[in-house]
Amino acid sequence: MLRRILATGGVGYIGSHVVVALLEAGHDVIILDNLENSDLSVVEKIESITKKRVTLVRGDVRDRAILNDIFRKYRIDAVIHLAGKKAVGESLSNPLLYFHDNISGAVSLLQAMKTAGVNRLVFSSSATVYGIPERLPIDEACKTGVTNPYGRTKLMIEEILDDCVAADTDLNVVSLRYFNPVGAHRSHMIGENPKGVPSNLLPYVAQTALGERPFVQVFGADYDTPDGTGLRDYIHVVDLAAGHLAAINFVLNVAQTGIRHRRINLGTGQGHSVLEVIAAFSAACGFSVPYRIVPRRPGDTAASIADASLAHKLLGWKAQLGLEQMCADQWAFVSKVLKKKEQEPDKRLIRPFLKSGFFRMKRPSLWT
Repeated sequence: MLRRILATGGVGYIGSHVVVALLEAGHDVIILDNLENSDLSVVEKIESITKKRVTLVRGDVRDRAILNDIFRKYRIDAVIHLAGKKAVGESLSNPLLYFHDNISGAVSLLQAMKTAGVNRLVFSSSATVYGIPERLPIDEACKTGVTNPYGRTKLMIEEILDDCVAADTDLNVVSLRYFNPVGAHRSHMIGENPKGVPSNLLPYVAQTALGERPFVQVFGADYDTPDGTGLRDYIHVVDLAAGHLAAINFVLNVAQTGIRHRRINLGTGQGHSVLEVIAAFSAACGFSVPYRIVPRRPGDTAASIADASLAHKLLGWKAQLGLEQMCADQWAFVSKVLKKKEQEPDKRLIRPFLKSGFFRMKRPSLWT
């Protein structure tokens, strides 16, 4: 059965791919996004990819009035909660901002859902809740132990959800603990193009390949790994979006008795080192991306690799795309973005003429 889904943060990097997957599956989607870290043009691109309309409500998930209005105006069947701040480094320097925005946003959403009688939720959590893993690959039974405020907010929200399902027997939740999302949609119209210095490896490698960074900083080459650099489980964002679709179908269609808050890993189960990623990206762009070994960062772990067998068992989901495709799609996307920028007129040259009135023209009134 096709349903109407509210996707908070649906214009962002992961959110936009999730929305595409939902629309292509035939679901109706309402997006709530404040566009703080996303671009309005992404909505048009989503519609271009899917040939379907999507409703955007511009607002903050912490705003109960906006949420109440959405639930009152639209018959929402389920919610995917992706909105929130996600930069580990920023969370270390400004933890209160992360506690305020991420925690209060989740609480506000849950309050509005309860008032509206909406009781199906998929929460985008993170593998950061495992901290320094007690074993590899990491399964959902592994101990949690966060190493940064961002990860702590994810874990705290999971614990809030535990209390909520205990109090409300109608509420069913899946928390998706995903590992390292990378890549771009096969259309290369949407992808990750962070503002400022990227906090994740692949966008940093891509910016270096574009000449925006002098070299990639490789933090440590003395880990107990095959080449001494950190191993991570990278997952193509299209696979990740498919995992969200599978999770929303699960909470909507599977009669859940007993466990009503499921934690489920999304990953490939395969680790790639930093040097492997740089080599794969170099192959994708056709030249060597420069890098430099620098000292380790505090809190970094040697390896983080998912055991995603539960996702396959419960959701029927398994990652399909490998590192080569991740890098190829990322390079194609950023190349397309750069080409578009180069084709745009230089606003610095146009602005003086605009100020002088040279290009001014009388606009017809919209009300006449």
